[in-house]
Amino acid sequence: MVNRLANVLCWLVLMVVLIVLGCQQKQVADASAYEPDVAERVVAGTYATRAIRATGGYQSWLKTKSIELDCVATFYNADGSFYLTEQHHEVCPWLDSIRISAREPQGRLVWQLSGESFRVLEANVPFGLLPTPIYARDFAEVVLNMTTAPIRFLDSRVEFDEALAPVRMEGLWYYPIEKVSRDLKPYWSQVTLYQNKDTSFVDIIWLADVEKDRYLTVRGYDYSKIDKKTLLVPTKIEIFKTNAKGVLQQRLVTIDYYSLKSTE
Repeated sequence: MVNRLANVLCWLVLMVVLIVLGCQQKQVADASAYEPDVAERVVAGTYATRAIRATGGYQSWLKTKSIELDCVATFYNADGSFYLTEQHHEVCPWLDSIRISAREPQGRLVWQLSGESFRVLEANVPFGLLPTPIYARDFAEVVLNMTTAPIRFLDSRVEFDEALAPVRMEGLWYYPIEKVSRDLKPYWSQVTLYQNKDTSFVDIIWLADVEKDRYLTVRGYDYSKIDKKTLLVPTKIEIFKTNAKGVLQQRLVTIDYYSLKSTE
């Protein structure tokens, strides 16, 4: 009887341990995800409210699990040559994740950025053999930032500082909104999102790695609805190399999307 009771107690203890471990693992898995239940932050931050409403509204973003985008990407080299390739982008807004796949003449490539984790999932050809002027991770970073720009303001892991006065950029007025990361050493040392004063689109983002003297600007154009629904994303993206002051120096990539789908 004593042995039997002891066995039962052991099983109960084991079950409790497994449940606790399971909860802890789930928390770790969800640690890099955005928090969907953040409606109060939409109200609190006027720039977030404007950006989200301009691209379809909070509820449209909230119910969107993933966005599937097919595109033609053109990579421009400093010598004047360029390289074209077709790509598929799978963006999961609330998981802060993007998966990019491409079928190159040399083989298939698949890479993924999820939070701060970057992985090459499949590579039949090394990235270094492709005539592209931008790192694979940098490419994923800027595309993810631009396509999910409105809800990046809801990321509880960072803070944002909006300038009081707009600045003029190429004939248009923008409000600079600087991202202040709580991480000790984020991938980019500085990220500034520029919100168009007239449209409320965040269609310019500047990313800087001061330590490595690396600066990029990404721009979004031609916002369109996905699946004829209310959610809008840019159908054209350009990536530029800049100097430390944000002055454009060289166009690196043009992305033209021709198919947009979403899942709820």
